[in-house]
Amino acid sequence: QVQLVESGGGLVQAGGSLRLSCAASGSIDSINAMGWYRQAPGKQRELVATITGDGTTNYAGSVKGRFTISRDNTKNTVYLQMNSLKPEDTAVYYCYANGIRGRAWGQGTLVTVSS
Repeated sequence: QVQLVESGGGLVQAGGSLRLSCAASGSIDSINAMGWYRQAPGKQRELVATITGDGTTNYAGSVKGRFTISRDNTKNTVYLQMNSLKPEDTAVYYCYANGIRGRAWGQGTLVTVSS
């Protein structure tokens, strides 16, 4: 089993920045891809960014050029650097990790962007 703990959410003004962290523990040797989803009030959960074991990244069109996903394998942690934040980025952000036994999820961290 993989356990994920997120941190770094909060309230920020439009145009500001936040960095989310997601620390993995447990069966971390089984992890390949990791990433972030988000869910805004009244909307479906959407994929934000992914990073594979070899460092290949992928982003949703709405965040490309503003968000950067990275991974520190020595700390078993994935990061999401969010710049030029917009009110529409307001959501609960969930970290995930894909392993041989399936997908693990974090508990979510709230990001609120005020206009």
